[in-house]
Amino acid sequence: MTSANSTGPLASLKVIELGNLVAGPFCTRLLAEFGAEVIKIELPDEGDPIRKWRLLAKNGTSYWWYVQSRNKKCITLDCHTPEGLEILKLLLRDADVLVENFRPGTLDKWGLTAHVLSDLNPKLIVLGFRGTVRTGRTRNVPHLVQLRKRLAVCDTSREIRIGLPRA
Repeated sequence: MTSANSTGPLASLKVIELGNLVAGPFCTRLLAEFGAEVIKIELPDEGDPIRKWRLLAKNGTSYWWYVQSRNKKCITLDCHTPEGLEILKLLLRDADVLVENFRPGTLDKWGLTAHVLSDLNPKLIVLGFRGTVRTGRTRNVPHLVQLRKRLAVCDTSREIRIGLPRA
């Protein structure tokens, strides 16, 4: 966990993480490792799906969870309720960075548009990692699903050479 006496080049940085699985949490893990105070917000009941992802420890929690969430403060907050959103807004007023990796439009549905976030904290840096594209026919299909489908049709029976031809 980070504390008031954290050291590192990012020790004065306060980061709010609204993310799950890999992209957002990986980013904030790096910030925390360099001293930033990272507050990870998880939804009630669900939590971050990475808690149950892949190999589990004896207590039923994924080893990935321990890696991705080290040096972070974790809280549960129901952002679907007015009370939860008010608490989130209080946290964002004092934050330097917001990292989120929800589907496009999730923050907007919660009433946290770019305009609202800017009014709330003009210095707030918002980083959004997307697992989907914003437009087009595959806009709501997660990238990992698309990648898996493309890899499934790859012909691996041929040798693939990468680089310059030999002289």
